[in-house]
Parts: sequence; structure tokens; C-alpha cells
Amino acid sequence: MERVTGGNDLPPQLRGAVIALGNFDGFHLGHQAVVGRAVETARRRGRPAIVATFDPHPVRYFRPDAPPFRLTSLDQRERLFAGAGADAMMVFEFNERLANVTAEDFVRDWLTHTSGVVTGSDFTFGKGRGGNVQVLAELGARQSMTVDAVAAVTLDGESVSSSRIRQALQAGDCATATRLLTRPFAVEGIVQHGDALGRTIGYPTANLSLGNYLRPRYGVYAVRVRLADGRVIDGAANLGVRPQFDPPKELLEAYLFDFDEDLYGQSIEVSLIAHLRDEAKFDGIDALVAQMDRDCDEARRILSAPAT
Repeated sequence: MERVTGGNDLPPQLRGAVIALGNFDGFHLGHQAVVGRAVETARRRGRPAIVATFDPHPVRYFRPDAPPFRLTSLDQRERLFAGAGADAMMVFEFNERLANVTAEDFVRDWLTHTSGVVTGSDFTFGKGRGGNVQVLAELGARQSMTVDAVAAVTLDGESVSSSRIRQALQAGDCATATRLLTRPFAVEGIVQHGDALGRTIGYPTANLSLGNYLRPRYGVYAVRVRLADGRVIDGAANLGVRPQFDPPKELLEAYLFDFDEDLYGQSIEVSLIAHLRDEAKFDGIDALVAQMDRDCDEARRILSAPAT
């Protein structure tokens, strides 16, 4: 799958593409409907299918002090788009230039050599959000570009949205987030060296920084960990600031069951399956270890249960 930079002329092999246009952070059910329509249209026309996304997210540009909120990294989105049948991912760098481009200029200069666009019905673009689906269709017609808008997808009577997923994760409701995403929320990163406290108490962990990801509810989770070689290992993880130890340090610390290999420097992906409990400070290391034993037993039980 190719990754190209938006705003530049498309390479020859991608010209005439049908583009799914949006942010697609999380790539939830609603996003999948938009991309699915674009891929279907592209295949019917014999054209390439491209999924466009913005990085950084426009919110990060306009509100640089906003708390972290990302649901997926660019690399995760690229894999998800490829799995949905797209031929390429186009990344629009959201900077001062893009923030100030008019809707008309965006269509004329940034969607060059595009035969069709598919987006959500609530999509807006251009300086001051001056463009919407109707404006996109009118401008697109001038350059023989079709525009298709996909209605919001609903689940349990509510529209599926990234905001709804974030709220579920912040409440520790992994089941709802998983249904809306069609897969568990996952944090991907490079395993970093820690202070080796886990190893001294019989629970060595693979530690990840949360970076730009949304902070789900702090606590202990049942997790599944995808290794760089594709293996998936069950485990339990603490996500938070480790109140038992000083100084506080925010980490995702994953303990992999029945596993004893060196993962330092490797890229892994930790999927949150179920929130077991909130973080807590215990009366000594022995009490902490006893609780961790119970946490791991519960995580094993949850992870071994048949899928429903």
C-alpha cells in the first residue's frame, strides 16, 4: 500500500482515483462505511481507491493544548485502510497553509486528478469550515469529479462517532468501544526500558509511552499483545501512573502470560479487552503482588471465554 502526501500532484499510477475524504481517526463503523463506498466505486470504475486523512488532527492545530485524544496512529490507520481494500493512503499535513485554504482552492488544488470523492454527510472543509458536502459537489462538478455522501451509521439508536468511543474508553467500557470500532482499542509503540521493578516482583512488563493516544480510564486491563513477528499473546496491563511507586510515571505496562523474551526496542500493539479495576495503592509489595495474582487470574478467565 502506498502512502502519499496530500496537496501534491498524484503519482501517475494513482491518477483518476476515487478518494474517501475525512479524518478517519479510529476507523470505526461509520468510517468503514465511507471507505467501503469509495472502494466499491473505484472497483466499479476500474480506478484506484485512496483514503485521505489529516495529520496532525485539525483539533491539535487549532487547540495545541488539548489533552491527547487520538484513537489511532498513522501506521495503524494505514493497516486498517489496506485491510478495507484501499490502494493508497493520502496524508494531508494540517498546517497553516491548509488551515487557511478556501474550500474552492482546496478542491481545485488539493484534489487534482481525482475522479470521485466519498465522504460523510457531515463533512466540512476549507477556511472557517466554509465548505460542506453541497459545496464539494458544486465545486467537484466543475472538474468532472463526482461526490457521494454517506449517511451516519447508527448503533443502539445513536450515531457512531469517535467522540462516543472516547467517552466509552474514558469510562472503562471496553465492550462498547470494541463494538463501535469493530475491534478493541489498541496502543502501538516501541517497548522502552523501565526501572525493572516488575521483574523484581515476578511480573516483568513491556512498557509503552501513551504519546498522543487518548488516555482511557486508568487501571488494570485484560489485554492481547501483537508482537512485531505477528504473534498474539494474552496478558494483563496497568495503564496509569503506578501509585505504588514514586515518582509517578504514566505508562502502559503489559505483562505477557507464559512469555519470557526480550522485547526492548521492538514495536508492539496492546489491545485493551476489558477493564478489571482502577489503579490503587496497596499496603506494601506483598499486598500488591497478591492483587496482581488475582488480576491475572481474572484476565486469563476473560480472555479464555468463548467469543459471543
